[in-house]
Amino acid sequence: MSATLNNVEDLQEFLQAEYYTSQFRPVELKEYLKIKDTIYEVDSKAENGMTFSRLLNYKYSDTLKKMDPDHLIALVTEVIPNYSCLVFCPTKKNCENVAEMICKILSKEYLKHKEKEKHEVIKNLKNISNGNLCPVLKHTIPFGVAYHHGGLTSDERKLLEEAYSAGVLCLFTCTSTLAAGVNLPARRVILRAPYVGKEFLKKNQYKQMIGRAGRAGIDSTGESILILQEKDKQQVLELISRPLENCYSQLVQEFTKGIQTLFLSLIGLKIATNLGDIYHFMSGTFFGVQQKILLKERSLWEITVESLRYLTEKGLLQNDTILTEKGLLQKDTIHGSEEEFQYSFHITKLGRASFKGAIDLAYCDNLYRDLKKGLEGLVLESLLHLIYLTTPYDMASQCHPDWMIYFRQFSQLSPAEQNVAVLVGVSENFIGKKASGQAIRKKVDKNIVNRLYLSFVLYTLLKETNIWSVSEKFNMPRGYIQNLLSGAAAFSSCVLHFCEELEEFWVYRALLVELTKKLTYCVKAELIPLMEVTGVLEGRARQLYNAGYKSLMHLANANPEVLIKTIDHLSRRQAKQIVSSAKLLLHEKAEALQEEVEELLRLPSDFPGIVASSIEKA
Repeated sequence: MSATLNNVEDLQEFLQAEYYTSQFRPVELKEYLKIKDTIYEVDSKAENGMTFSRLLNYKYSDTLKKMDPDHLIALVTEVIPNYSCLVFCPTKKNCENVAEMICKILSKEYLKHKEKEKHEVIKNLKNISNGNLCPVLKHTIPFGVAYHHGGLTSDERKLLEEAYSAGVLCLFTCTSTLAAGVNLPARRVILRAPYVGKEFLKKNQYKQMIGRAGRAGIDSTGESILILQEKDKQQVLELISRPLENCYSQLVQEFTKGIQTLFLSLIGLKIATNLGDIYHFMSGTFFGVQQKILLKERSLWEITVESLRYLTEKGLLQNDTILTEKGLLQKDTIHGSEEEFQYSFHITKLGRASFKGAIDLAYCDNLYRDLKKGLEGLVLESLLHLIYLTTPYDMASQCHPDWMIYFRQFSQLSPAEQNVAVLVGVSENFIGKKASGQAIRKKVDKNIVNRLYLSFVLYTLLKETNIWSVSEKFNMPRGYIQNLLSGAAAFSSCVLHFCEELEEFWVYRALLVELTKKLTYCVKAELIPLMEVTGVLEGRARQLYNAGYKSLMHLANANPEVLIKTIDHLSRRQAKQIVSSAKLLLHEKAEALQEEVEELLRLPSDFPGIVASSIEKA
């Protein structure tokens, strides 16, 4: 289901589906544009696409005009606190600034609306964050206002969304990500500017944002107001009158992520192993449906062959004929011959490791090289070296280190930890020069430098297990740090699967199992066994540990009735679930150990006596 798809026919052909379309909307949506004090209604029948609606009636002092030049306060006070409002802002920082600005101007009367419930929201935010609370939210929540963007942790976001849905919070200042994902409708949606970041708004984005206006079953109408400056007027009028953007396949645009990963999976899973079957599969993809639009210079056959050739040259696939005989595939070939269709491929050990580990092929070479280099001098005095190897490559490319913080963190490392930096190719001298703004002649790989910086963040987080203190230490949004942590936990698991397929990396396996657990739970080591139990998160694990339940065996043998009396806010159902889950986990671990014992005691099939007797019988 979608309200923002234009070329549905392409999708229909790809999915071999029927489609139904309707202009019906359960709540009427009225679109408005605001230029200075004047509000215009969007009207497709009007000559220039809009008609005069009204003038804003709100008395502004000179001081207020400076604080709120776009007259946002006039627009939001028409609906809040009795109705809800979303204000979309171009950047995360702008969300926070706008939320604070609105609360500075709002009258004290707004503090009385659902005062008790708002106090409860603040209390719950502190509880989930070990007593920490963002100063902006501390100021805005009493007014029923909050910001919503990627800088929040997932727990904070969930709490704020629930408070908004319940009507405790009446206004969100948010980024465009809220429009595409979370279902948080409002009586009025205000677009602070026709921009997302520095990019001008696309029609799809505009439709997604204004689509939040009007709550089915609650409101009779929904309104959207786009605030614009005179300089953007023409561009905005073109935006609202143009059709929605088409949806195109990204399979070949992101070359390594798309088509090559697809081919490796097809061959690894034995869905298609010869050239003919792979080409036939490609013809049935969304890209295959759109090939006439997307392919101008090359045919689908050529792209298929090029990708397979690339994978073979990278050592991920093997083929005996197709890529070794010169002239076999001519540049002007549109389709292969019957003979070429039969050429088959199979996955190599490296290919299987990449496929099983779900490693992005853009970084496959780097990972193999880093792990190989790590074997030459793996530093095991601390987790830093291992964390560096499991820090996601794609997050490093988006990282912008604070060089003073980088240098300070580097200086606090032990000599063995500093040696990790030297081993990967980052010297103290380089970071020192960067921090002091000196010119650097020697070229250093930016991705390695950034990745090491992120591994410092993760290393500090695993030691302190407090996102808030690490956020302050590295001057990074706590939501970003949480994303980095979950990305590293996922990538650590991927690297583990990668190493399991390659015998040369056996030394990493046990180390990665432990590190993946630490990154997944990010708590003090003693709480990890308890958090493996269903329904036990950090707070509950700490309660259980403090009450003397320090292992899986303790929980498996616990009495649910005793647990209820010992642990605060624990229901009978939760207590029973914890005990039964612990028993199941313990049983599974015992079975795994039993299998290992049997395997160790079993006589090897290649034992000399067995081989000799079987030869005699033959």
